[in-house]
Amino acid sequence: MAEVLLFHHAQGLTSGVREFAEELRRAGHTVHVPDLYEGRVFESLDEGGGYAQETGFETIIERGGSFAAWLPGELVYAGFSLGVLPAQQLAQTRAGAKGALLFHSCVPVTEFGESWPEGVPVQVHGMEGDPFFAGEGDVEAARALVESTPGAELFLYEGKDHLFADGSLPSYDEPAARLMMERVLAFLNRI
Repeated sequence: MAEVLLFHHAQGLTSGVREFAEELRRAGHTVHVPDLYEGRVFESLDEGGGYAQETGFETIIERGGSFAAWLPGELVYAGFSLGVLPAQQLAQTRAGAKGALLFHSCVPVTEFGESWPEGVPVQVHGMEGDPFFAGEGDVEAARALVESTPGAELFLYEGKDHLFADGSLPSYDEPAARLMMERVLAFLNRI
């Protein structure tokens, strides 16, 4: 079974993120879910995004790295949207990474290095009509990652919601979230 370090999205460590982690645990995986917002949870993506900007994206990435420092290096790094920043950075730069799961976001590999590390599997999940994922360059970064990395996978879901896998938010899309979970569990079972 895999050991996963899962980072929350811009609205904070919501009950939906906690439930996602719990579902992975029920499947037999060990999951760590740090709170990068120090207890803050926001009602809207705009409010949470504003807090992230005010705090600084580098600070959020550093908080993720600080938490990871207490764990073994042989982890699968996962993140929802904003949480992709520390997850992708750690997957690309921390020795021993077992894989990466990038939900609703993907940044160009060159943000954290010259290329994706050899032998580190990665999945990217997003909605094809999501204005953030599809409209701000994330899907292009994901496609470039898949083209340059053997075994990398990109899964596009029908719809336009950003945080479609968080069951505590209005944007939750149950069929897409179920399919994503099936793919994630299959990925983790291969690790």
